[in-house]
Parts: sequence; structure tokens; C-alpha cells
Amino acid sequence: MKIAGILIIAIGLIDLLGSYADFDLWGGFLGVQLPELLWKFSSYIEIAIGYGLIKLGTTEAEPATETE
Repeated sequence: MKIAGILIIAIGLIDLLGSYADFDLWGGFLGVQLPELLWKFSSYIEIAIGYGLIKLGTTEAEPATETE
């Protein structure tokens, strides 16, 4: 989960930084035309999903403690 989260965050950062350099990750590179509203926030959505996956992966890895 952690590795997938890190990869999705990296894609989100490429999308975010590329938008300032006139690089369209979804339309130009992947060939997917997103609606205008979704296109504006796609990088933030990707980063949030990646962060969620990282948090999900860390909670699974923690050992369960028993209380007596």
C-alpha cells in the first residue's frame, strides 16, 4: 500500500508541477480528456488518494497489542 501511495503522490506532483509548465498529463500524455472542474483539481485528488493509501498501509503494519 505504501509503495502504491508513493507512486500516486509522485504522479500527482508531476501533474501539479506540469500544469504550471503547460504540460497536460491527462490530456496530452495519457489521452484522457477530463472535465474542466475535475482537471483543475486532479493533482490534489491524486495526492490525497496517495496519502490515504500510505496511511492505510501504516495502520495495517502496526502490530496489535493485547491488554490484560
